[in-house]
Amino acid sequence: MFENFSLEMITVSNGTLRVRHGGSGPPLVLLHGHPRTHMTWWQVANKLSSKFTIVCPDLPGFGQSYLPRDTPDHAGSSKRTKASDCMELMEYLGHHRFAVAGHDRGSYVAFRAAMDFPDRVERLIVMDGVPILEALERANEKFARLWWHWFFFGTSHRPERAIGADPDAWYGGSAQFMGKEAFNDYLVATRNPQVIHTMIEDYRAGLGVDKAHDLADREAGKTVMCPTCLLWSKRDDLEELYGDPLSIWRPWAPGIVGRSIDSGHHMAEEAPHEVAAAIIAFQHGSTP
Repeated sequence: MFENFSLEMITVSNGTLRVRHGGSGPPLVLLHGHPRTHMTWWQVANKLSSKFTIVCPDLPGFGQSYLPRDTPDHAGSSKRTKASDCMELMEYLGHHRFAVAGHDRGSYVAFRAAMDFPDRVERLIVMDGVPILEALERANEKFARLWWHWFFFGTSHRPERAIGADPDAWYGGSAQFMGKEAFNDYLVATRNPQVIHTMIEDYRAGLGVDKAHDLADREAGKTVMCPTCLLWSKRDDLEELYGDPLSIWRPWAPGIVGRSIDSGHHMAEEAPHEVAAAIIAFQHGSTP
């Protein structure tokens, strides 16, 4: 896994990030989702490393990166804070401008990076997500049935107790599906009570401070300035919720392009060839 990549612990202002990086060419950051670590990208990263310099961190609060400090507003787990950490990380590695791709919770960090740092993010790829504000404003009974965990995770203490009692029942996963090394890495994270807590804090931030940041941007008329691509899993629920997910994104990212991937939710693990091909096409200025 991650052939010829380096694994480092790199310190930024808020704490230390575990980072895998390697390859050659234009820099591209890959940001994972819940409850994965950076290891979810190993197949995609291997396919991209001959064309791009790949940087895969564990997001703050996930895997073996630093655990954000608790505050009443959950600001330490905000996507703005995590995007800022990514900026520091990339500067440390010598990359001032770069592309960002994010899946699931990582898609919100990628989106916030493009909104807050338009001079540094050259291209944006979001996977299996719409802006948090848009999701919450459309939270009808179908959303509550499919994504009820957003609101359960927003409560205090109960999610950590429920998940900690039986992480496998919550998260599943297997060595056959994920790859042995990636699966073992994921098991370490999902059995750590502190990591479970900070992964849940990411959702609590979403319901408050992250929503507020999206709302402020919309009221100010801000949009993503760089070329943007949306990829969504055909066998997940984004189409069921929104029909055409691109239509949700167009007010935020004019000119957005994208398509579905024939996959379940964890597309980097289930359809790495298709994901890598779509990223390469978009990075080269073609339709993915």
